[in-house]
Amino acid sequence: MAHRRFNETWMSVEETPATLDLKVREAGWNFIWLKESCSRSAVAQAEEFAVAKALSRALKKIKRGFNAAELGALEVSKYPGCSVARVTLHAHQIQQDALISLVNNTPTRQVALV
Repeated sequence: MAHRRFNETWMSVEETPATLDLKVREAGWNFIWLKESCSRSAVAQAEEFAVAKALSRALKKIKRGFNAAELGALEVSKYPGCSVARVTLHAHQIQQDALISLVNNTPTRQVALV
């Protein structure tokens, strides 16, 4: 599974959600799908910077109880001199228990950005 640090609290995991779910379950953990989502936009001269800024903004809005987020949508509009990126993230929870427990105050949130 390829991964890289996205920012100070999140890592990017380049897997399909189904593949990640399978790997999590094989490890004896649970991948819980939730309906929580967050959309954010950003403007920058270069497309990759607009996307990175929009992702960073959206990740900051994921509630602290969630420890994983899936990229649901990415739209980029190009204009003379700038790009506008809009991302939508869907929050998930990866945990050992089968029942959801969002009261877990773990000090790090760096699980996955799919």
